[in-house]
Amino acid sequence: MSDQITTIPQVGKWVHRWAWAVSLTIFPLIWVGGLVTTQDAGMAVPDWPGTYGYNMFAYPVSAWVYGPFDLMVEHGHRLLGSLAGLLVICLCVAAWIDEPRRWVRLLCYGLLAAIVAQGLLGGARVVFDARTLAMIHGCTGPLVFALAASVVTVTSSWWKCDDKVFVARGWFAWMTLGLFLAAVVQLALGAQLRHIQPWASPGFFTSLVHTHLTMALLLLVMVVVVLTVSTTRRYRDLQGIRGLRLVISGLLIVQILLGCGTWVANYALPLAGSTTILSRYTIAIQGYWESWIVTGHQATGSLIIVSALVFALRVWRQTRTTQQFDLSISHQPTP
Repeated sequence: MSDQITTIPQVGKWVHRWAWAVSLTIFPLIWVGGLVTTQDAGMAVPDWPGTYGYNMFAYPVSAWVYGPFDLMVEHGHRLLGSLAGLLVICLCVAAWIDEPRRWVRLLCYGLLAAIVAQGLLGGARVVFDARTLAMIHGCTGPLVFALAASVVTVTSSWWKCDDKVFVARGWFAWMTLGLFLAAVVQLALGAQLRHIQPWASPGFFTSLVHTHLTMALLLLVMVVVVLTVSTTRRYRDLQGIRGLRLVISGLLIVQILLGCGTWVANYALPLAGSTTILSRYTIAIQGYWESWIVTGHQATGSLIIVSALVFALRVWRQTRTTQQFDLSISHQPTP
């Protein structure tokens, strides 16, 4: 067993490294994309794939670094997307050369297709000036991030080693998947609020806000239940989830605070006229701190989705159906 643990992780190590590179590029890409929405900069560059008639990569640096902020954000978003595409191509080449598992190679190729599709969707949003496409683009970005994180997970040395504690699969494993799906639904609701359509009535907007808040409460309850159950005797020995429990808990606290800040930035303080201190606060449209709080709320939601998916993958890696679990027990050597 010790030989297996030391040798297996060496296979596909570059695949794992390139997967990390892709993931670490996608997160700032999501953050800058959130700034594009917050600053209403989606049409700061009206043409695509070029930039004001230039090749995207030949556009003068001084023009977008020292130009208007919305131009810098939008063009920077495009360049980051191109970098992510280049890195995922390197990932696919490494997987084709050095990854023996066919399903993992297909997962890498699927990530390449997802990033290409995301880039085309962003381009179509500019070409057709379609707010609906911007909303879809905002929803699918975190899903691409989650797909990249899943590649990081399944190519890690932890995943490949079988020196783990296995338990019978039950409702807890399905609950972890439910947590991930609930986070995705909450993302979609938030994207609709950020890209509210011109035809939306005040009643529809109010219902959407209430649904988003209700889903946030449900997500909070699901996180508490999943993390509490994961500490029980049956699951507490599962490897690779203890640190994730802390990460998800911390992200949830940060997200709640950012959600409150986003409410204040968008809709003003409750009871603002009740005290002198509160009444001094004035919403600055696309103000510095307001923009970072709103964008941070969206970006932290993406991190929650990714953490929930990685948590679910690690739990499923160490759970088996009852038949598989009983079979593994029966094949264990008798002391």
